[in-house]
Amino acid sequence: MKRIQVVPTWSFRDGSGNQLNPQLFSLLRAIHEEGKLTAATKKAGISYRHGWNLLNTWAAFFGVPLVELQKGRGAQLTALGEKLIWAEQRVVARLEPQLESLASDLNMEIHRALEGVSPLLRINASHGYAVALLPDFAEGIQLDLQYKSAEEALASLGRGTCDIAGFHLPTSVVSPKLIESYSRYLKPRVHKVIRFITRRQGLMVKADNPHEITGLEDLTKEGVRFINRQKESGTRVLLDEMLKQRQISSRQIEGFENEEFTHSAVAAYVASGMADAGMGVEAAARQFGLGFIPLEEEYYLLVCHHRSLEQAAVEQLLRIIRGPAFHQAVMQLPGYSPECCGEVVSVDELLTK
Repeated sequence: MKRIQVVPTWSFRDGSGNQLNPQLFSLLRAIHEEGKLTAATKKAGISYRHGWNLLNTWAAFFGVPLVELQKGRGAQLTALGEKLIWAEQRVVARLEPQLESLASDLNMEIHRALEGVSPLLRINASHGYAVALLPDFAEGIQLDLQYKSAEEALASLGRGTCDIAGFHLPTSVVSPKLIESYSRYLKPRVHKVIRFITRRQGLMVKADNPHEITGLEDLTKEGVRFINRQKESGTRVLLDEMLKQRQISSRQIEGFENEEFTHSAVAAYVASGMADAGMGVEAAARQFGLGFIPLEEEYYLLVCHHRSLEQAAVEQLLRIIRGPAFHQAVMQLPGYSPECCGEVVSVDELLTK
């Protein structure tokens, strides 16, 4: 079954209502990667002449060039050209959970209109690289995947508005605040936990790490700018707990109050040069060509009512995530492991580890 994907598109207009071709972003990304206009236009799927015209048209629109072309040195983005591609990356990264949730809604409506509709499985989950793989493997089930904070997902499970909730739990940094929060929703006699994946969390920094950041203590160095996650995210709770254990005051960290809403948005923020470090998963760092300093591992977990384990849709999900194809896809994500994926454990076993 083909699935709808929703992607954001930029639109630039001047005071006269003239609109420019958003294809420029594909060309700028290709120039950034290839360093030559000939190779970039080929990669963007346009002619050299069309690429040249795009650059000239946009340069006239902004009043400054976006690319510098030098004989023998190829093509290099100007400061504005760099800002444009990183701005696009930040927008896509920030909107990703909402757009994927919207796409899930649209695909559900399409599937309901078709004959032979498969069993429905409603998952509310914290956004992540591994859980985002599930729609590609959802054979035999209708998957309604909605991204919410971990606490919102668990609350939805309690209200019965989803079948499975996805959340994460550090493997060694025990946060009493997090355990207390999850314990309000996880009932040992009612729920069962499905182990999903393990992922590495840490600091994302520029590839050359100019500030020589090696741990959380270095975030307090003069001139180091930080980009944070939002307060309700598990990553923020983890960071707060690690700072508390190391007796590091957040007031010493420049930019601690600045927030982004996904791992990839934090990575894009650092990659754009607007911050020197951010907290997130290794997969996001590698996606944006950043260095990564591992600090902690997390379990990403799925929880459901114990009776749901007997439902056809949940049984099919377990077959999918226990299968070699899904495991192979997870192992392609830097810092992710499918070890114990699909293993069912009790709530007590999880929270008293």
